[in-house]
Amino acid sequence: MNAFVQILSITTPIFALIGLGYVCTRGGLFAKADMRVLGKFVLTLALPALIFKSMAQRSVAEVFNPTYLSGYLLGSLGALTLVYLLTRRVLKLSPIQSTFCAMGSSCSNSSFVGYPILLLSLPGVASVSFALNLVIENIAVIPLLLFMAERAKGGHPSASKAIQDALLKLVKNPLVIGLAAGLSVSISGLSLPAPLLRTVDLLAMASGAVSLLVIGGTLVGLPLRGLAWKVAPLSVCKLALHPLLVWAALTLLVGLGLPPLDAQLHTAAILLAAMPMMGIYPTLAQAHGQEDWASVALVVTTVTAFFTLTGLLWVLVG
Repeated sequence: MNAFVQILSITTPIFALIGLGYVCTRGGLFAKADMRVLGKFVLTLALPALIFKSMAQRSVAEVFNPTYLSGYLLGSLGALTLVYLLTRRVLKLSPIQSTFCAMGSSCSNSSFVGYPILLLSLPGVASVSFALNLVIENIAVIPLLLFMAERAKGGHPSASKAIQDALLKLVKNPLVIGLAAGLSVSISGLSLPAPLLRTVDLLAMASGAVSLLVIGGTLVGLPLRGLAWKVAPLSVCKLALHPLLVWAALTLLVGLGLPPLDAQLHTAAILLAAMPMMGIYPTLAQAHGQEDWASVALVVTTVTAFFTLTGLLWVLVG
């Protein structure tokens, strides 16, 4: 019972802050538009500062862990492929619907939910695992899914054009800029001056609480309209199938000879895969006319995650 109480002490503050963001926005203390401003602050300043600090203070070998990178990527691609094939061939959904089902099942909310939970449960590896996920999601999984969405919509972009567009977006992404800057400091062997380090620290510390308030505020006004039961299978795929496949991929790769992960890093990979889908999921779906059910899927999965993550933390950490 003590272990369960400890786990609740991790998950309850996370979802309490999400609830606070929802209540404050629903009650009018914040406007829905304010969440975009706060979210922009987190994505353009606070999280890049966090990533920069994490990368700058670690060796490159510690950051680019081949077992973590390949295992998480393989598990994510497995979830993406299975859900796409299931929805296309069994459920007979359209290519664009299947693509966004695949996106919802394989892209975690690493920034706004995953990192705060890891910070409370596995603080020693939280920033490293978050940075590794950033690499996988932004360089491989999300560009692939956006390419699939364009193809399904009928845009038929060439592979070279898709790669060019993805690279252009990457170099402008503040999270990637923070990652690259931190790696540059790590490779150079330089130490950050104390005033700069304290400045970066102040920005980084703001990322956790503000990101959770943003998630709660963003959920206000999303239409349920009786669609909740229809998106339940997608929630199951995101919260159960994705972490299961990441665990299986890591186990397989270690069995094939890759070096085993540190126990905490192994747990962090599974936990990040078990997070709800990324917060920009409905926004990406909106460009392809899929925003209604994508918004409902985000609400249902985020609420359900309180229970699934509490149970998973009890098994893995407790």
